[in-house]
Amino acid sequence: MRAVRNTEDGVRVVDVDDPSGPGVMVEVASSSICGTDLDLIAAGLTGFTIGHEFAGLVDGVPYAVDPSISCGACDQCGAGHTQRCVGPHANLGIFVDGGLCDRVIVPSANLVPLSPELPLEDACLVEPAGVAWHGARRATIAPGERVVVVGGGSIGLLAVAAVRHLGHDVALVARHPHQVEAGERLGAQRPAGDYDVVLEATGSESGLSTSAQLARPGGRVVILGVFAEAAPIPGALTLMKELSWIGAMAYGRHDGVRDLEEATALLASSPEIRNTLITHRFSLEESQEAFRVAAARFEGAIKVGLYP
Repeated sequence: MRAVRNTEDGVRVVDVDDPSGPGVMVEVASSSICGTDLDLIAAGLTGFTIGHEFAGLVDGVPYAVDPSISCGACDQCGAGHTQRCVGPHANLGIFVDGGLCDRVIVPSANLVPLSPELPLEDACLVEPAGVAWHGARRATIAPGERVVVVGGGSIGLLAVAAVRHLGHDVALVARHPHQVEAGERLGAQRPAGDYDVVLEATGSESGLSTSAQLARPGGRVVILGVFAEAAPIPGALTLMKELSWIGAMAYGRHDGVRDLEEATALLASSPEIRNTLITHRFSLEESQEAFRVAAARFEGAIKVGLYP
């Protein structure tokens, strides 16, 4: 079968053996490229199939896939915080084979049922929407609080959609004009003044600095951006404003409900979210060009989809 892998010659579609082993076989129908995928490629990592945002069919039934495989036995898993698993765990598409391919085997517990209102070709958004939804829930936004998202990539824009879905107004700080426009389509306001809650979705030092500047005294900042090493928190503003910094890692459960299930409902509720986020669509054979476009955010890409 076909699989997308990083090679000595860059991203290529290669022939690999069909997957085998315990679990259920997913016939992949849609997948998308994450910034983490771009980071793995830039780091020169090879030897596994890329992709952790994907959906497909199991015996003709549509599902999105939770790529995080937790142990299910530690205290964190038992409490529903599978993203904090301290036992043996893995993540499909990160050092182990993922979903940018024709077929992949996943644990049955990692299947996320889809509603008829969410087309399978857009269900690759469930995973990143789950990240954004988890962050918005971690923020514990109270009625009347002012909220801003810093970062206009896919996670930032999905955070805008999540906050709006929870019933709150939200502003957006974004670098590129097409990101600002996309945010406005999703109901984001232009930033003005300071905020009770800031969702940082850039994973950059400048994003942290902007977040601290925008937070009002006593405010809280939810870190959705990924920092491979130390996150340079602005010390002076943190102390003077007594800011609270809250980590938000992937997704788990809130009130006993999976974040990914609620993310599925979020996406099913609004075609505008899906149409705004997926800006480019390619066949699996066009993966090399798809990754080039995904890396060139200044050219207008937000989320790039790939389809076997």
